[in-house]
Amino acid sequence: MEDFLKLEREGAIALVTMNRPHTRNALSDEDVAEAFERCCATLNADLSVRVAVLTGAGAAFSSGGNLKTLAGSVGAGLGEPVLSRHAYRDGIQRIPRVLCNLEVPTIAAVNGAAYGAGNDLACMCDIRICSEDAVFAESFVRLGLTPGDGGAWLLPRAIGLSRACEMSFTGEPIDAQQAYAWGLVSRVVPAGELMPAALELARRIAVNPGPALRMTKRLIREGMHTRLDSLLEMSAAMQALAHHTAEHGAALEAALHRLSR
Repeated sequence: MEDFLKLEREGAIALVTMNRPHTRNALSDEDVAEAFERCCATLNADLSVRVAVLTGAGAAFSSGGNLKTLAGSVGAGLGEPVLSRHAYRDGIQRIPRVLCNLEVPTIAAVNGAAYGAGNDLACMCDIRICSEDAVFAESFVRLGLTPGDGGAWLLPRAIGLSRACEMSFTGEPIDAQQAYAWGLVSRVVPAGELMPAALELARRIAVNPGPALRMTKRLIREGMHTRLDSLLEMSAAMQALAHHTAEHGAALEAALHRLSR
């Protein structure tokens, strides 16, 4: 079986491709969570990486759970509810833990269907852009299920409570333009222009100093759930670190040089 994730580099940009088009890049196979853990550990450890782009091979971004193996891998086929609980905790729930703690900014380049856990996977990324072919659905309820991968936390933060409830309670898909209108994605481009657009955005991010990017992402993530005074204290600490980086020194010197001309 081929590796679920293919990792490529363009300078400071990591291009991460879910590479199982025959399963529509389903996320519930046993090795998928481990693949994300290995990939995120690699990117966190490599300080030359400044931004990551996540996309899917084939026609789909990710179909979410693999319906052919769902019952046997995490569902009633396991025999006891407690086994399903551990299957989720030890399986797909590892993905939001590692992806939301990935230090570098992430761009989801959604090339096609993002259903169920695939929709939630896009929400785990910091920025989402999509092709005109993209379709999004929080479709768990249509299978008599609930979001088992953190979607109930992720989706309201991406599009607001009312719209997240509409998507979650109906299970109905929304197209690329509706996703843009609701703020689920920040840009819609023609299918053939998706990866060039994602990489162009990644390059605009990657020109900035790596330490500042990583700390800015951490502050934004912490700001989603912490108190202002706690975030201010963390901001002061990280700003103190930033002041002492070589990248800040070089950028400050260049800015002062421009002002003196």
